[in-house]
Amino acid sequence: MKRFIILLTITGLFSAGGLLSGCSSDTQTETTAETHANPQEEQHNEEAGQHTEEAGTQPEEGGEPAEEVHLSDEQRQSLGIKVETLASGSATSTITRPASITYDLDRIAKVGPRIEAKVVRVLKDLGDRVQQGEPLALMSSVELGKAKADYIRLKARRKAEDARYKREQSLYDQEISSQAELLEAEANFQEAQAELNAAAEALRLYGMSQKDVENIEAGSDQPLSYFYVTSPSEGVVQERNISPGQSVAPNETPLHVANLSRVWVMIDAYEQDIPYIEKGQKVDVMVRGIDGQTFEGTTNWISYALEQETRTMPVRAMVENNSGLLKAGMFGTARIFTGKERNTAMIPVDAIQTIEGADMVFVPGDEAGSFRPVAVMLGDENEGLVEIASGLEPGDEAVIAGAFDLKSALTAKTRSASHGH
Repeated sequence: MKRFIILLTITGLFSAGGLLSGCSSDTQTETTAETHANPQEEQHNEEAGQHTEEAGTQPEEGGEPAEEVHLSDEQRQSLGIKVETLASGSATSTITRPASITYDLDRIAKVGPRIEAKVVRVLKDLGDRVQQGEPLALMSSVELGKAKADYIRLKARRKAEDARYKREQSLYDQEISSQAELLEAEANFQEAQAELNAAAEALRLYGMSQKDVENIEAGSDQPLSYFYVTSPSEGVVQERNISPGQSVAPNETPLHVANLSRVWVMIDAYEQDIPYIEKGQKVDVMVRGIDGQTFEGTTNWISYALEQETRTMPVRAMVENNSGLLKAGMFGTARIFTGKERNTAMIPVDAIQTIEGADMVFVPGDEAGSFRPVAVMLGDENEGLVEIASGLEPGDEAVIAGAFDLKSALTAKTRSASHGH
């Protein structure tokens, strides 16, 4: 890329009052008058400018801005440009990273029937607090009704076979009945008991408790097809996707019960944080919309893989939420207290300049007196110093004073190049 050779004349760019200041209004009036009075001189200056471009100060085709600023020794001294080798250190042993709130998946229950059924009545609505085992909806299943009826039949048979076996036992003891008849009665009883146990197990697989199975009786006011879907844990009904008359398949979970007394905080750590983050470290969480309040937690999981698109490392922290203020989907900031010092490049905050929306630091160029901007990613800040997470390393040289003036010169050169085209 062709470079501009900035020939900065200190008396031309800086007024007596400060660096890079503009001319006074009187000077502008005088200059305007001279320009109108000497059109031939203006034309001469334009021709001189064209000659300078031909000499090598014209930007690349396409109008790309210059990448370097060239200064003489006198100009560097006037601008106060100071270059130093970046030292290693750490702004703080606390890593501050973006975070989001989500459910503790161990404390959210997704509830549905274990058998195809229709909704008779919804008993709990969104936001209702429920206890473990409390009914959420009344359902009806033809298949379950048949299974209950079969259980009642087998229960009656078992009772009859039990009575027969006891009678044969008594007759055998009195030597009235033969041993063969006793053994047959015993076998029939054992078979009836096994069939009843199998029927009871099938009902439990459908979601009925042992107590509910034992209480199944013929002639009840409630149809045998009816059953309740209950909450497996204490919490709040967070999702409801059923209504009366709706058919629900056994693979559907239309009711969600969430216990929000504890939540997960998912933290987007950077790649350079990997050596410093461990399980069990203290975390403080601050979220948008809840100013001035901090929630404490502990890291309990660190991903073994980076996210492909963002190149961040997911870290999870458990945070108590007894107040219920934290909601799933909230965004905020997490501070991880590592207890470790990190060795990263440190630079004064004033040395960071924003150019075209990116954080930049000026470093010496390939030629003497030249400076070019380098994109950096910033880390934590403390007492006027900021960590450079990536872009520069400890031991690299960088401009620590006068960076704003270099940015102004680079911007002025870019505008000049654009105007020249």
